[in-house]
Amino acid sequence: MSLTAQALVAAAKQQITEIDVATAQTRLSSLLLDVREPAEYAAGHLPGAVNIPRGLLEFKIDSHPDFQGRQQADIVVYCQTGGRSALATQVLNQMGYSGAVSMAGGFKAWTESGLSVE
Repeated sequence: MSLTAQALVAAAKQQITEIDVATAQTRLSSLLLDVREPAEYAAGHLPGAVNIPRGLLEFKIDSHPDFQGRQQADIVVYCQTGGRSALATQVLNQMGYSGAVSMAGGFKAWTESGLSVE
């Protein structure tokens, strides 16, 4: 039986911790990981966020200086609407990044709340 992208995201959300935008705003001192594509990131992102696209995450996270040796760090993961970040958070948790959480609603919810972007 094959699964749709929506089913994969729904399954991931059952296994991860999601936080809302208000909670994410209180965690701006955490590592912020934007898993959108570089063009999306360049168009605007959360202040101080690091961009590692979802498709490269497993290959790049361990070698990125902000994340090396930080498996226990608090990491807020976000994408455009919350699907890619749910999948990314699931993978990060599997890779030992136990403090990774996904921001529900993603960048869209952040900007719709009127919060600052770079």
